[in-house]
Amino acid sequence: MARVFNSSLVDTAEHHAMLRENVGKLAGSFGRKYFQDVTRRKAKPVELWNALGEAGFIGVHVAEEYGGGGGGMADYNVIVEEVAAQGCPILSLVIGSICAPIIQNHASQEMKDAWLPGLATGKKRLAFAITEPDAGSNTHKVSTIARKDGNGWVLNGNKYWTSAVDEVDAIMVVARGEDLDERGRGKLSLFLVPTDSPGISKTPIETALHVPETSFMLYFDNVKMPGAALVGKEGDGLKQLFSGLNPERICASAINNGIARYAIEKASLQAGERKVWGTPIGAHQGVSHPLAAAYVGVQQARLMTARAAQLYDEGSPEAGEVSNMAKFAAADSSLVALDQAIQVHGGNGMALEYGLADLWFIARLHKTAPVSREMVLNFFAQHSLGLPKSY
Repeated sequence: MARVFNSSLVDTAEHHAMLRENVGKLAGSFGRKYFQDVTRRKAKPVELWNALGEAGFIGVHVAEEYGGGGGGMADYNVIVEEVAAQGCPILSLVIGSICAPIIQNHASQEMKDAWLPGLATGKKRLAFAITEPDAGSNTHKVSTIARKDGNGWVLNGNKYWTSAVDEVDAIMVVARGEDLDERGRGKLSLFLVPTDSPGISKTPIETALHVPETSFMLYFDNVKMPGAALVGKEGDGLKQLFSGLNPERICASAINNGIARYAIEKASLQAGERKVWGTPIGAHQGVSHPLAAAYVGVQQARLMTARAAQLYDEGSPEAGEVSNMAKFAAADSSLVALDQAIQVHGGNGMALEYGLADLWFIARLHKTAPVSREMVLNFFAQHSLGLPKSY
């Protein structure tokens, strides 16, 4: 495939070019056909996941003392994007961007020692459960309750759109305490709950996504947890979440940027080789200009994502705003790029053989998740423009 995106435009560290090359080669040795086959068989990309783990890529953002790469989100952004750019958008990598930073920044030493080495190699996996039917973007409305029970806890409630529960060792659950303040809000806490704990049940959600990960409705019915299941301090959940939700936005952007790169590179190759009446279709501005405009949009989104990752690693208070910008931009630009790539391929763009049409809903997902574009615009309007709060 043509290498359209081979410049150092978006790299924020000297080693990123080499990192991109190495990840691209590894993921490319599997490629789009492999990923499509795994998804079609309702299997999991275990071989690719293990290879990424053995190469040290899954834990590049975990501290070296726990077996990680000692890098940050800037490095992890490169890895997530490069894997997706080879036609393998692994949504589980996004989950890894949430849970590992939360544990590393807020958990007890015992929990760090128990989980971070495994997360760094990919041999241990966590799911992340925050969304509820009546508490989507409004985390304050979480109704899943963790009640103290002697030295432990009892968990009751339900979550939905929790991905990869069937692949992981435990679930990081966002729950509230029993007591509510005058506004009806409970203090949030995070817990690590083994997936085989008695009282947990799950129901798969059928989706239009062509991905290996399955999303589930989760039910917690008097699930008993030891005191050690608590992540960090009781009631600190909201603060802890910010360690994971900004990386989640960055990595969602990286997935979409990778998909967009894959689409534009395939379309560029098609436009250069496909001839109609003896002329490559890419010679026509009706084909080349929309594709070129899509390329500009993708590069802008990639720049914003790389900057968001850099700011997060620096601990900048601006990381939240820029992470939201990156997610917003990457969702839109990837859909434009994918749509144009499908159009360049004509009827073949709808054929699964060409590997484009089945990427559509993965890219479309990130206009809605991990935070909707409407809530992102609410954030910008209030916090960036100083306008009255609208919700």
